[in-house]
Amino acid sequence: MSKEIITVPHAPKLPFSPAIKAGDYIFVLGQGGFIDDKGNEVKGIEVQTRQWLKNIKRVLEAASSSLNDVAKITLFLGNIDDYARMNEVYRSYFPKDYPARSTAGTGLVMPNMPIEMECIAYCPSGQ
Repeated sequence: MSKEIITVPHAPKLPFSPAIKAGDYIFVLGQGGFIDDKGNEVKGIEVQTRQWLKNIKRVLEAASSSLNDVAKITLFLGNIDDYARMNEVYRSYFPKDYPARSTAGTGLVMPNMPIEMECIAYCPSGQ
């Protein structure tokens, strides 16, 4: 099985990769959406959920994939009361054929990041 590091332009230099493509699967790191495309901090569960999904879309596109290929999402919420508002935004990116998903209410590493998500996409070679 081959393993490929997926990179995206302007990604911060951190001790982990934005994604790894291993065989026909893409494993996208857990990340938040608290920094927008211009490098500004954003607040609010709806805005951060939307930004996270834009980030994931960008990473998947760098791996020649898309949100349509997402098979599994693991989602962590710092405040479970944000669940309904997060879900509204989430539905707009996955209007049908939802990926499998696990959601957990938990404390998160960064106080300005109320949501963290990771995903696995299935993208057969040659697709």
